[in-house]
Amino acid sequence: MTSRSGSKRTWIITGASAGFGRAIAERAIGQGDNVVLAVRRPGSVADLADAHRDQVLVAEFDVCDTGRAGDLVRSAADRFGRVDVLVNNAGRGVVGAAEEVGEDELRASLELHLVGPAALVRAVLPFFRGQGSGTIVQMSSQGGRISFPGVGAYSAGKFALEGWSEALAGEVAPFGVRVMIVEPSRFRTSFNAPDVLRFAGSSPAYAGVLEAVRGDMAGADGVQEGDPVRAAEIIVDLVAGDELPLRLPLGHEAVERIGRSYRRGLEELERWAPTAHAADFPDVAASARPI
Repeated sequence: MTSRSGSKRTWIITGASAGFGRAIAERAIGQGDNVVLAVRRPGSVADLADAHRDQVLVAEFDVCDTGRAGDLVRSAADRFGRVDVLVNNAGRGVVGAAEEVGEDELRASLELHLVGPAALVRAVLPFFRGQGSGTIVQMSSQGGRISFPGVGAYSAGKFALEGWSEALAGEVAPFGVRVMIVEPSRFRTSFNAPDVLRFAGSSPAYAGVLEAVRGDMAGADGVQEGDPVRAAEIIVDLVAGDELPLRLPLGHEAVERIGRSYRRGLEELERWAPTAHAADFPDVAASARPI
């Protein structure tokens, strides 16, 4: 079985103090599930822990501290007897041109959006395989399928997460383990808040290219069209069901922008296909692959 309809699940949710993580946790708790809130500041979720002591475990956890991934998963299993859902939600945006974002900042984005989630997946998979079931929810972004000037460092981590997760989905499906990559557009979370969204030092050389982007990103806080509560309902209900998409764009903008990107990509592929075909040896049979 790949789902446990009607059963109490145990969730591990990173970045559960606000935004999508908090909304998913509240939805899961409201349905009677157990939830491990993995947060850097335990006090940020004290209200949930106090109100739902039998269902909630608060774990102080930094996603980038990959050496503690196993401890987090074991603590969930010890407390609730099993683990059913891992939600890799923690993330943070950074805005700046490729020349403006330094190596440390780029590495930090990759560690937060790929290396940390990968460590948690590796830690939870033995439990999932032993049960013959489990669901991994990778919170990506429309920026994990499309990119534009100023968000390359953020998109690099999300693109990497999606490629890694697509391969993962095929690897774990035989064990009854499912993977869903969520690609939201703008939702009314703290993502665009002044104390959350990072801006690299600006260079005059890129002022004309990025001035509008910086203003747009900073000005979105509090006016985003997406409702994280509605998004959480969709995610939790899909996890509870029997059919789970590999990729789930969330929000009208995500559907429209990702859709246009797919169409442009297909048009470009078809336009340059004859040129691409010409790169092969003319007398060699097409390769046969196992997948």
